[in-house]
Amino acid sequence: MPRTEIELMEGWEFTRSQTGDEESCFHPVMLPHDWVIGAPFNRDMEEGAAQGFRERMGIGWYRRTLVVPQKKTGYRYYLDFGGIFENSTVWVNDREAGGRKYGYSSFRLDVTDLVKGGENRIVVKADNTASPADRWYSGAGIYRTVKWIEVEETHLDEQEVVVQTRLQGTDARVEVAAGSDGTVKGTLSDGTVCIEAQGENGNLNFSVKNAVLWSAEDPHLYILTLSLMDGEREADTIVMRIGIRQFAMIPGKGMFVNGQPVKLKGVCLHQEAGCAGIAVRKEIIRERLLLLKEMGCNAIRAAHHTHSAEFLDLCDELGFYVYEECFDKWTGGLYGRYFQTEWKKDVEAMVKRDRNRACIFIWGVGNEVENQAQDSMLSILKMLKEYVLTMDSTRPVTYAMNPHFKRESNVDISEIKDIQQFVDEADDTEIYDNRERVERIRRIGEIVDVIACNYQEQWYSMIQEAVPDKLILGTEIYQYFMGHPEQMQNFTEKNPSLDPLEQDYIMGGFIWTGIDYLGESMGYPAKGWSGAMIRTNNRKKPGFYTLKSFWNDAPMVHFAVLDYSLEDEGVKEHWDMPPYAEHWHFPQFHKTVIPYRIATNCEEVALYLNGKRFFVPSPASCPNHTITGFLPWQPGCVTVIGYREGKEVCSTTVKTPGPAVKLEFEQEEQRMPAQRGYQQLLTVKAVDGEGNPCFRESARVRFRLEGDGEILAVDNGNLMGNEPYQEDFIHMYQGAASVLIRFGGTKGRTVVYAYADGMYAGKTIIVVE
Repeated sequence: MPRTEIELMEGWEFTRSQTGDEESCFHPVMLPHDWVIGAPFNRDMEEGAAQGFRERMGIGWYRRTLVVPQKKTGYRYYLDFGGIFENSTVWVNDREAGGRKYGYSSFRLDVTDLVKGGENRIVVKADNTASPADRWYSGAGIYRTVKWIEVEETHLDEQEVVVQTRLQGTDARVEVAAGSDGTVKGTLSDGTVCIEAQGENGNLNFSVKNAVLWSAEDPHLYILTLSLMDGEREADTIVMRIGIRQFAMIPGKGMFVNGQPVKLKGVCLHQEAGCAGIAVRKEIIRERLLLLKEMGCNAIRAAHHTHSAEFLDLCDELGFYVYEECFDKWTGGLYGRYFQTEWKKDVEAMVKRDRNRACIFIWGVGNEVENQAQDSMLSILKMLKEYVLTMDSTRPVTYAMNPHFKRESNVDISEIKDIQQFVDEADDTEIYDNRERVERIRRIGEIVDVIACNYQEQWYSMIQEAVPDKLILGTEIYQYFMGHPEQMQNFTEKNPSLDPLEQDYIMGGFIWTGIDYLGESMGYPAKGWSGAMIRTNNRKKPGFYTLKSFWNDAPMVHFAVLDYSLEDEGVKEHWDMPPYAEHWHFPQFHKTVIPYRIATNCEEVALYLNGKRFFVPSPASCPNHTITGFLPWQPGCVTVIGYREGKEVCSTTVKTPGPAVKLEFEQEEQRMPAQRGYQQLLTVKAVDGEGNPCFRESARVRFRLEGDGEILAVDNGNLMGNEPYQEDFIHMYQGAASVLIRFGGTKGRTVVYAYADGMYAGKTIIVVE
């Protein structure tokens, strides 16, 4: 009989207390759930900058009743948790079933001996008394998918299945080890072809004629169905998506996918999503990934922890090359609480869950540890790599190096409170000699398969000379500036994302970060990291278009002004770029000149102010292929036209707005699936009487909803603000504000309204079908 899998996302109750005994304090919640995101700000909290000044210390309790109509003989019963933050314990019918310390690892509990026919009581404790859990916003709670699984005693385990694909000209061979000693039947289908195979001892092979290959540019997926046979009966069946592709890392030449050279145009991402905290549903992840895709991004470093299965499902589906890593620091970091006892379990949870995914091209086993290239570090690195290879020998393994290297000292790492500050800031053990630095990198390079460097572009040529048999990958790079060989934190205006396009031995790079995130702030009032190309509410910054001009072939042109009247967003300087903004509105000036920049992938550009042409150089002749210059301030209209082969192919216009008179949603009408719990982030902007956006408008907006749904949160993308997310109102930032809606699943029309004093209301209609 086929297995039963049910998602347990509703029916939960939650309370935050030491013991969970306060009956009256429990209240209903729907998963995913993050109890920290609604906490008030506390500027005096310990390590507040790491957690966005939201108090997370404490213990949370979840409970629900699960009805099992009949406990079947010869069956196993499992609870699957995608992730609980953190240090969780699970009870079934008052008996402990297990748990997990590390909040980013998925885990499965066999509860066969604990479950009974009828009502079963499930209780989950998440102990977040350690603060902070990370140097970025951690959140807390059952924040990923929970599943109930019923399956026959003898069954398939998807984490024991190993799939390997091999290209043979235009054909392919798909080899499957199903992790079972029995007879397994399988089908491989993509909607056009369906191939069958059968194997004894759990092994079977598929021969695919004219295989359609997976890549980030064309993410074609096949459906693999495996059935464990009991005679002629299917005892168990699992279904997974796979991509047929081949990765190759060739020293001196670069990364190849299916025989074609590929440059990684990447960003780093944490898992939270602004006002949703860490309780992020798949549709919200999809919206963010599509923005990155629009920018031309083809690669993601899932930093610095295992991300959700839903996130990686989307990377398979939408097409991204993923650098996946299990944890940040080792013994000296915040994971040090768990490293000695948990590292094997957490590495295994990552590799076994994700080794059959098309998108994963490399494994990362750590980031910026405190004793780089010293003997103690190298022994741990070798241990971690060897363990990964016992489960997957088809992918390279690496470690992301901090640009700071230090000599051995008598410092007791366990006594250092801020390990990141220790590894980031120079002291009397810092190595400044570049030859000595590169020698340390060479030592690490003897173990890893790829030289993974954070902020070391200025030394790439020296590293390549010292380690010519390994490719270099920029696992963290700045979005705008580059260092200097004699000063790592120099403000050289040479964009690091262009380096890989010019040198074969550089695989690519991952900008820190693609999207602003909570936590790791530079101090109050900043609640997070604002140095990315996209805001927490999905609003694009000028840096988005700079990268798009490098990475995307579709004709584009973007105009922005340098505006130092904008408020400080609290970004750590090297990770930022000058404060450019997309507007033409300077009411504080009468006569002056305004600096501007034009990002484009066109061959030539024409620039007009109120119909008068100002001549500009071709992008190819400009540093970083970006045009900069000055325009005289006068209200009106700036138009930029892009040309290829002498023909106009794109244009953009920015106008000086009049007074804001109405609110306008980005879409007047949109459609949503009738799925209970489905979420959507909607954005409204202030416009003048002609529909021009009012960039400087900051009025308070209140949202209201009619229909089957509820307002979960609001967000304006300003991490310097003190307004809570869990309200129905917020002030606009740079002329816009957003609202997060959760739908009830009923078909019909839901209407969302936005109001602000002195403006006509905005309205958008959502058709739920």
